[in-house]
Amino acid sequence: MSPPPPGKDRLLSLYRKMVLIRRCEEQLAKSHQRGLIHGACHTYVGQEAIAVGVCAHLRTEDAVFSTHRGHGHALAKGVSAEQLIAELYGRATGCSRGRGGSMHLFAPEVGMMGTSGIVGPCILQAAGAGYSFRLLKRDNVGVAFFGDGAVNNGAFHEGLNLASIWKLPAVFVCENNEFATEVPFKYSAGNPTVASRAASYGMAGVDLDGNDVLAIHAAATDAIERARQGGGPTLLECRTYRTRAHAEGMGDFTYRTREEVEAWKPRCPIARLRAHLLGAALASETELANLDAEISAEVEAAHGAAEKASWPDPACAATHVFAGPARPVTTPPTPAGAREISYMQATLEALSFEMKHNPRIFVLGEGIGQRGGNFKTTAGLYDLYGPERLRDTPISERGFVGLGGGAAMTGSRPVIDFMFADFVLDAVGEIINQIAKIQYMSDGRIKMPILLRGCIGIGHSAATHHSGNYYPMYAHFPGLRVVVPSTPYDAKGLLHHALRCDDPVLFLEHRELLSLKGSTPEGDYEIPFGQAAVVREGKDVTVVALALMVQHVLKASATLAAEGISVELIDPRTVAPLDVDTIAQSVRKTGRLLIVDEAFMPFGIGAEIAAQIADRGFDDLDAPVRRLNGVHTPTPYSPTLESAVVPNVEQIAQAIRSLVSE
Repeated sequence: MSPPPPGKDRLLSLYRKMVLIRRCEEQLAKSHQRGLIHGACHTYVGQEAIAVGVCAHLRTEDAVFSTHRGHGHALAKGVSAEQLIAELYGRATGCSRGRGGSMHLFAPEVGMMGTSGIVGPCILQAAGAGYSFRLLKRDNVGVAFFGDGAVNNGAFHEGLNLASIWKLPAVFVCENNEFATEVPFKYSAGNPTVASRAASYGMAGVDLDGNDVLAIHAAATDAIERARQGGGPTLLECRTYRTRAHAEGMGDFTYRTREEVEAWKPRCPIARLRAHLLGAALASETELANLDAEISAEVEAAHGAAEKASWPDPACAATHVFAGPARPVTTPPTPAGAREISYMQATLEALSFEMKHNPRIFVLGEGIGQRGGNFKTTAGLYDLYGPERLRDTPISERGFVGLGGGAAMTGSRPVIDFMFADFVLDAVGEIINQIAKIQYMSDGRIKMPILLRGCIGIGHSAATHHSGNYYPMYAHFPGLRVVVPSTPYDAKGLLHHALRCDDPVLFLEHRELLSLKGSTPEGDYEIPFGQAAVVREGKDVTVVALALMVQHVLKASATLAAEGISVELIDPRTVAPLDVDTIAQSVRKTGRLLIVDEAFMPFGIGAEIAAQIADRGFDDLDAPVRRLNGVHTPTPYSPTLESAVVPNVEQIAQAIRSLVSE
């Protein structure tokens, strides 16, 4: 049964919001010409019916994720004109506190969860919000707005497929304005209709006139109600047209004609609704003129206030990269006679404990459900918590990592088990451009408590696509915690801490350590990030090692002790943050430093440690800092070749001997 048509009050509300968007965009176009806008400005002129028709049905708690052309979505969701304009002016009162500008609009207070300068992530994040809402038993909806360019992006396929197979409460709104920047949709798409693609994913798809707010309002009624009632996602294709350039200041008539643009202007969605209101005698010319004047005055006042608003304090330029001050954590010593369990068992204990005590935790990954994971990382948990919290995924790393990001933004705590570190490289854009930056771009108002875990390291003739380390790469980027444990004790304590942390964590576990046994307390305990372990005390040389190399250095140290060489071994445990203080303190005692790392030498963790020690402890050094790394090559398969590219115990011992002799 079709929903009843909206009455006068609703129609006037739709009209008002559409005119507000148009007047804001017109003001912003003028402001761009005046230089008040310091970067890009992507206006929404001509597409107002879509944002307004969909958002009219949304509650504050429903989550909207958008694209670079997101001004209309922000205003339709409840961001004020002053907050929007101030953001584009770069002022402290902007909705993103001046951190985002035109393409990065955040207002979680009204459910505007962000716009993105990258095409596609909003689709995955809306699916993630849907996952959160279902897990938390809330009847809210995740909505993604995106352009026609996004439908040829992998995020579209992966996001819609995941939303469909899990029947997530999400609505995907394609604003097909016929051009992705300057590339026409008729050229870039083999299938000329977006809505028809919905059938490929087993979901409802609706092809709409994107300039008809009444048609969009009606279709959105059905789609959002379907989502709230557990009926799964819907794809809406709204065929429309932007009547201004892709971005203000760009040329517009090299890829489309002036005549084409002028032909679309009479199809203006605002004029269309205005004619309907007048034709149905639901409003008079005077009433609408007064409403137009009121909105124009509101936008003028918003512009004036935004122009006078304060600039952000430069002192806050690097705040909110991480989630607030670290919680104080006391790590108990390992009790005498503690039982010995494997590294894998230790992390499983931590995950099991945290899932029992925090119902917001869920795990996504390939084969982590009934099978228990390729490395038994979730063994037995499916029987305790079922498929909603132990969710097997298709092979779609970008999809489920991006979905996990959206879930973390909306109240849950996802654990992404990506098996091998090489696999998650398919999702590196979601990690670096979205997950690592959301807290900062939202001025700390959105948290990102997501854990991404998987195996690193060379061994088992796994060859080049199952042997990567990559922690130096992730450690380079602000916003990420990067953890590389070397013992069962450390792995358990660090995993507990990671699952209580509001920052995104890369938890990287060397495959060759999973069966390693060590003393591990039964109860829960935390090891804070950025606190290195002095694994072995010594006086002649400091050796810093990570992951499997810690075990190799221990063996080399035992050999060297018989030769009278005393090695102090430091395990950073986390490479971001990196505890340089403990290393510097050790070097102050020994005067020598060797860094042993399986990862490649160029631009690696060893270079960072060496630079920092040279900066703060140069006078303590009695010899140059040395590094011993894996060979700078892809990992080979044959055992003889594989062993040739990884530092071994004898090579480590010889490197220490050489350094001590200098």
